[in-house]
Amino acid sequence: MSTLIVLMPPRDPAVHSQEWQLPELPFLLLDKAGHTQRAGRAALGLLPRASATVLLVAARDLLSVQASVPPLKGPRLRQALPNVVEDQLIQDPQTCHLALDPQTLADGRHVVAAIDRGWFRFLVEGFAAAGHRNLRAVPVARCLPQPEAAAPAQEKAEPSAASPESAGSAPGVAAEPVIACVFGPVISTAPTLLAGGAPDLALSAPGAALELVIVRGAAAQGFAVPAASAAATIAALAGDAPVTLYALTALPGEPAGAARTQNAWMAQLPGAQPLTFETLARRALACRFDLCQFEFAAQPWRLDRATLRRLRPAIVLVAASIVVAIVGANLQWLMLARQRDAMEAQMTELLLNAFPKTTVVLDPAGQMTRQLQQLRLAAGEPSPGDFLALADGLARSLGPVPPNAIAALHYHDRRLDVTFKPGVNVDAGLAERLARNGLAGAVDNSSGNGGNWIIRSAS
Repeated sequence: MSTLIVLMPPRDPAVHSQEWQLPELPFLLLDKAGHTQRAGRAALGLLPRASATVLLVAARDLLSVQASVPPLKGPRLRQALPNVVEDQLIQDPQTCHLALDPQTLADGRHVVAAIDRGWFRFLVEGFAAAGHRNLRAVPVARCLPQPEAAAPAQEKAEPSAASPESAGSAPGVAAEPVIACVFGPVISTAPTLLAGGAPDLALSAPGAALELVIVRGAAAQGFAVPAASAAATIAALAGDAPVTLYALTALPGEPAGAARTQNAWMAQLPGAQPLTFETLARRALACRFDLCQFEFAAQPWRLDRATLRRLRPAIVLVAASIVVAIVGANLQWLMLARQRDAMEAQMTELLLNAFPKTTVVLDPAGQMTRQLQQLRLAAGEPSPGDFLALADGLARSLGPVPPNAIAALHYHDRRLDVTFKPGVNVDAGLAERLARNGLAGAVDNSSGNGGNWIIRSAS
């Protein structure tokens, strides 16, 4: 199963929802074996299709809240989450999409991620309309490498919901390690920045803002800070905690001059370790925190407008085929019904011509057979069901069975009951020989010994 990983830009809070636009997005396409097939940057409608699509949601769009969540599931959990986190949100919780991290923290609490519902719906429906049905969205902060010193701290809960500046300031308590990552200059979703050449201006403008992610334990925050003050901001937020600093590099499809701009702002971040986009994308595959929950859960079988629009020619063709099949079947039935009526009329005419005294015609073929049989009897010809005819046919059908093997013959109801002597081996070909002579024979199982046969005329 192929997988497409796409890095999403942060939402510009100054842009109205009706003006949201997505720039060209960095992506990585992996085949079912995990090998890189393609990497680059493309508009939403030109992204390659894959069996599964993973969106890396910007940390600035997410708010991570640690809370005690009641043991509920499904719609009841969705109704309870706004009440759990409303005291920690400035925005109305009803306008936020809340997603629950399935992993439980050491103190029994859970991480709840909040994102603007309109923005998240814009992303999900945009990719669904572009044909990406199996969709997952993971926080980009969860895809950062975890140093050995920070790995145990990831399993712990924060002692309080205080701000990052106050975390780790309690005396005698070891500060949690901090993971910081600079994702490069901010690319806004404002329409004015999407006009010709605007992304390049955003990358090369002096004093451009950098996208910064700070991860402390299970909490993560995203910021847009000036490039000149990025190092000071990281130091102020980390405090006395040890810091592991990364810088996102090797973004596919970077515009001309991006490498020079990146070297400029990386020079202001001493000790920053390079983090390639491919490494970040591959780590997203192992992230279990899927933001597509509740009404945004992936439903590949759901038919939306885009799917119906693509399937419209096939649906029309199937409907037309069904209509043609129904009309054709009815026409054929009408033709066969007319042929049947014509044949019945012809048989009735033949019966009345041959036997004019027939007053009621119900079954022309059967009545004709019975009338012919009566004429044969009147002319002295034996009937196929007479004793002599049945006995003669049996004699010609015995074959390897000796004639003296028959113990008794009983004739009644136009059938012949043949009883063979005990110990006589009647071969299996007797029934076939009887059929060749116009008779139908079968073993009478009611006798229990298998030596009795019932023989009738096949006609």
